[in-house]
Amino acid sequence: MRGKIATFVRRLVRRNRVRADGGEVNATRDGGFVSDEFTSSLPYWLPPFIIMGLAVYGAILWNFVLSLTNKSGFGSADYTNLDFEMYAKAFSDTVFIGALRNTFALLIAFTVLCLVVGLVVAVLVDQGIRYENTFRTIYLLPMALSFVVTAQFWLWMYNQQNGLINIILGVVGLGPYEWIGNPSLVLGAVVFALIWQFSGYAMVVYLAGLRAIPTEQFEAARVDGATTLRMYWRVILPQLKGATISASVVLMVFALKAFDFLYSLTGSYYPPKGSDILATMMVRQAFVANNRAYAAAIGIMLFALALVVIAPYLLYQYRAGEL
Repeated sequence: MRGKIATFVRRLVRRNRVRADGGEVNATRDGGFVSDEFTSSLPYWLPPFIIMGLAVYGAILWNFVLSLTNKSGFGSADYTNLDFEMYAKAFSDTVFIGALRNTFALLIAFTVLCLVVGLVVAVLVDQGIRYENTFRTIYLLPMALSFVVTAQFWLWMYNQQNGLINIILGVVGLGPYEWIGNPSLVLGAVVFALIWQFSGYAMVVYLAGLRAIPTEQFEAARVDGATTLRMYWRVILPQLKGATISASVVLMVFALKAFDFLYSLTGSYYPPKGSDILATMMVRQAFVANNRAYAAAIGIMLFALALVVIAPYLLYQYRAGEL
C-alpha cells in the first residue's frame, strides 16, 4: 500500500514538473496518468454519486413536481395540469402564515440566544478553570441526546402539577404555569429547552476559536489599557466571525428539523398555536389531512429556507478560499 502511494505521488510530481525553459512536462508520456487514475477511480465514486443523486436530488425534484399538482388522498396525481396553486394557497392560509412566523421566531430566538450562552460559557472556560475537561463533557452531554429524549425530559420539567420548574416557582410564590398548553408561553419553553440541548455545541465552537487567537493579542490589549469588556468587543469578537457563521448555520438547521422534538413534547400533530412551525404543518398536511400536494409545497418552501440559511456560510467559505 505504501509503495502504491509513493508511486502516485511521484507521478503527480512528474506531471506538474516545470522544465528549465518554463515549459511543463507532458503528462501523457507517463502512461496516460490522468486518464488512468480517473478511470480506475470510477467504481469508487460513481455509484455513491448516482445513488445520492437519485435518493436526494431526485426526491427533491419529484417533490417539487408534486407540489405543482392538486394531489390529495392516496390516488394518482394528475401531472398534465401543473400550476403554482398550492403556493398561492399557502400564502393565503392564516395557519401557514402563523407557522411561518413561528418558524422565523424559533430560528432567530434559538440561534441568537444559543450563541450568546455558548460564547459566555466559552469565555469562562477559556480562563483556565479547574476540571475543564469534566465541565466541557457535562455541558456537551445534552447534545448527545435525541430530540425525543430531550422532549420527554422537558415534558416532565414543564409539568404543571409536578414539574420541577413550577415547584421552584411555587417556593417564591409564582406559578404554576401551563408551559406547554399556553400559546403565549409554549414557544419560549421550546426555545429554552433547545438552548439547553445545543448551547454546548456553540461553546465548543467558540472555545476553539478563542484558543486559536494568539495570546500576544490579549497581552497587547491589556498593555494598551483596554478593559476586559472592551478587549473582547474590539479585539476578540471580530476574530470569531467564522466561528459565529459556522455555528449559526448548524443551529438554524437543527431548528428547522425540530418536528420530532415538538411532536414528542406536545404529543400531537396539532401543537399549540404558538408552536406550530412549517415542519409540523408539513407532516400534518401529508399524513393527517392527506393533502399531499400542499404538504409538498410546504416542504419545498422549507427546503428553500434551508438554502437561505446555508448560503451565507457557503459565501463566507468561498471568499475565504476554503470552497
